[in-house]
Amino acid sequence: MAIGGKRLRGKPDFFLLVSIISLIAIGTVLISSASAVVAQKTTGDPNFYLKEHLLALVGGFVFMYFGYRVDYSYWKKIAPILIIGSIFLLLMVFVPGIGFEHGGARRWIKWPFFFSPTEVYKLTLIIYLAAWLEKRQLEVKKFLYSTLPFLVILGITALLIMFQPDLGTLMIVSAVAGTMYFVAGARMSHVIAMIGAGIAGTALLIKTAPYRMERFMVFLNPSADQSGAGYQINQALLAIGTGGLFGLGFGQSRQKFNYLPEAESDSIYAVAAEELGFIRVVLIFLLYFIVAFRGFKVAKNAPDAFGRFLAVGITSWIVLQATLNIFANISLVPLTGIPLPFVSKGLTSTLILMFASGILLNISKHTEGDTRESRLHRR
Repeated sequence: MAIGGKRLRGKPDFFLLVSIISLIAIGTVLISSASAVVAQKTTGDPNFYLKEHLLALVGGFVFMYFGYRVDYSYWKKIAPILIIGSIFLLLMVFVPGIGFEHGGARRWIKWPFFFSPTEVYKLTLIIYLAAWLEKRQLEVKKFLYSTLPFLVILGITALLIMFQPDLGTLMIVSAVAGTMYFVAGARMSHVIAMIGAGIAGTALLIKTAPYRMERFMVFLNPSADQSGAGYQINQALLAIGTGGLFGLGFGQSRQKFNYLPEAESDSIYAVAAEELGFIRVVLIFLLYFIVAFRGFKVAKNAPDAFGRFLAVGITSWIVLQATLNIFANISLVPLTGIPLPFVSKGLTSTLILMFASGILLNISKHTEGDTRESRLHRR
């Protein structure tokens, strides 16, 4: 619906907003418990990491409000600038004195404060692809005009991320990009070929890196090296198994006492399962399901193609990353070091995900049901 060439502005999707806020609240409560032991050991203050997270949330809500207030179509205008800027940040991790290396990976910039450029790149790539696909939606089935350039974009992305290296992020980014391309109307044979190439490429990356191969073998047999490569997944499974149906009670996790690595970030789902039990952590599944349902509904009813592709990208990013994190903690996929969206501790992840959520909510307020205008745009 439009008046004078402008869209009528409604209210943001209520259920989407409540679900995101609920996940943030649950994450804050879990971080207060999961981080207490390691914070006491490293800083002498059991609430140190909780305080850090609360400060990140203050910035996150500012980012979310900004993303919500700015008309989503604005990001299309500056999409090339955003992607170039994020590529520059990815390259900065290799600059001595600016990039920071930890555990053999260079994924962080330490000036003026620690942050992860890959989190920024996830969002800017989604914005860029949404604008790019909008221009090519009528010829998206053509290999030379659309599929080949799309593969070039993914190839550049793979090189930038794997130089760090970060296979988990590459898997998320590739899956999100592929979902957006599929929704844009790509030829099914091209999509299947890309999935096959992606599986083959992932297998090659695993085989050529000893530590990735070690993780994969542990995934196949978690009990093979319980004190070595399989330590984290075994501790996570032990935490989840100990929690049972009803959990040990909030704050009563045993595995967070220097047994479970990254308890406040990558492994926070295991702590949640141990303290709350299976029945209560189902709420986390339900909230992500609502985010998926409402987010894709926003995409379906978006006023234009750019809004549709952008909503699909942001929603699939949140849902796929949550799925990968939870599946890794229950040993359905190898460990990847991917945080649980809105729940895990992490400054950059918190800021960028909340900013992206604000953009998604902005798209939602431009739609009121499946309007005639949105149907015409989709045609």
